[in-house]
Amino acid sequence: MKIDFLVNSLVAGGAERVLVLLANFFDQKGHDVTIITFNEPEVFSANPTVKRIRLHDGSWKNHTLRSIKNLLNLYSRKENRPDILMPFMTQTNFIGALIGKIYGIKVVSAEHNNHLRETDFIGKLARKYMYRISDALTVLTTFDKDFYEKKGVNVHVMPNPCTFEVFTESVRNRKKIILAVGDLNRYYHKGFDNLIPLIAPVLRKNEDWTLKLVGGGDDGTKLLKDLVKEHQIEDQVIFEGYSTRVGELMIESEIYVMPSRTEGLPMVLIEAFCKGMACIAFDCITGPSEIIEHNVNGLLIEDQNFDAMAKGLDMLMNDMPLRKRLAKEGVKSLGRFKIDTIYENYLEIFNAILQK
Repeated sequence: MKIDFLVNSLVAGGAERVLVLLANFFDQKGHDVTIITFNEPEVFSANPTVKRIRLHDGSWKNHTLRSIKNLLNLYSRKENRPDILMPFMTQTNFIGALIGKIYGIKVVSAEHNNHLRETDFIGKLARKYMYRISDALTVLTTFDKDFYEKKGVNVHVMPNPCTFEVFTESVRNRKKIILAVGDLNRYYHKGFDNLIPLIAPVLRKNEDWTLKLVGGGDDGTKLLKDLVKEHQIEDQVIFEGYSTRVGELMIESEIYVMPSRTEGLPMVLIEAFCKGMACIAFDCITGPSEIIEHNVNGLLIEDQNFDAMAKGLDMLMNDMPLRKRLAKEGVKSLGRFKIDTIYENYLEIFNAILQK
């Protein structure tokens, strides 16, 4: 099968990383795979056997029009057209669906943001009109599936593939650390500004425990440090800064907390499962409820219920058997995120639309 993956650039983003993972896996399975980009940079690199087409040239100042023109030119030759065109991200989905309609190419668009997230004019057009003319659309959560189904879209839930190595432990020997990871400048989105005041009395009650925040961002770090000082828990909060050792930090820590106000499908939560952490998260829109089944493989707390989150954290901190059970079930629940499973799910969609 000839598959073209289409994305604006291979910048260091979550969706771009997923695109390269999928392209590499389809390539390894013997498919004819090409990645097409409209712009630099190229932080991620695919397998040497994955073809690369860079449609970066052109004098037109309008990015969307230039990209449409370049893709039209590429596919004007029938031999260049794929069996499946798979654009990633909202604006690129608009371009891919349009070109697919013009040339009769089967298009499977991939949306990596929830439908409540703000987008520009082109993104709004994609969501309102172009997803209906795509042959299929993949979304990260059932929350978005329900939304697009009502608009007559052929939509499928497709979580991001997990390629994190699963950590196995015969004896649980971890530090009493509660870990939270994310860009500290996005403290509002990530809920870190709420985490500090809600966890402060819990930490004071459990003096042998520490909260460790992992992530960069000067403005966010300053604001959060001021909150830590205000709540008098300086001795129990560590600002790790940006780190490439997130996996190692997870292995040595007991609890992962996600206090976010909103998410997509949080890969960091899946990674925490892989590393055997006991996980607790607000049931925010969207993501955690796609990963956590409450009191089975983690604790899912009513969205922004600070008292309930504080009680959940305190319970986890004082119940080692509960932490062990949740961690063990967390690892067991990772099957649907395996790249082999996601590959098979994509193949099923591709074959169904090609047979129409």
